[in-house]
Amino acid sequence: MANISRSPWLLHYDGSSCNGCDIEVLAALTPVYDAERLGVVNTGDPMQADIFLITGGINEQNKDVVKQIYDQMPRPKVVVAVGVCACTGGVFKDCYNILGGADTVIPVDIYVPGCAARPQAIIDGVVQAVGLFQQRLDEHNAQKRKEA
Repeated sequence: MANISRSPWLLHYDGSSCNGCDIEVLAALTPVYDAERLGVVNTGDPMQADIFLITGGINEQNKDVVKQIYDQMPRPKVVVAVGVCACTGGVFKDCYNILGGADTVIPVDIYVPGCAARPQAIIDGVVQAVGLFQQRLDEHNAQKRKEA
């Protein structure tokens, strides 16, 4: 029973962005693209989330929030940076208040570039995240069995 895969829960957070990528993330969840058919379930609770999907750059006001969300997520977890702003700071990277991409405050596993990132690219990132999450979950379960 320990090796049964489960549906990973996905938490979306918008840092400081123009909301272009957020609209595309929502589009990826609509019936047209239906990202939930891949087994992910959207949640608003970090304590239930397995995949942290972040859009927008990191600034002084949201860096602590991003760290807190990441720290509240149980292990194993996967972080996906969607859009050039979440990857590098994007067009706002030289602004006085932008620190850079999500990887300036938390470890990022998968980068989905684009301005705005296309729903197909977001779904590709989610597919990679589901695979990585399942791999980490299998390793986590194997470690638990080994310790018992």
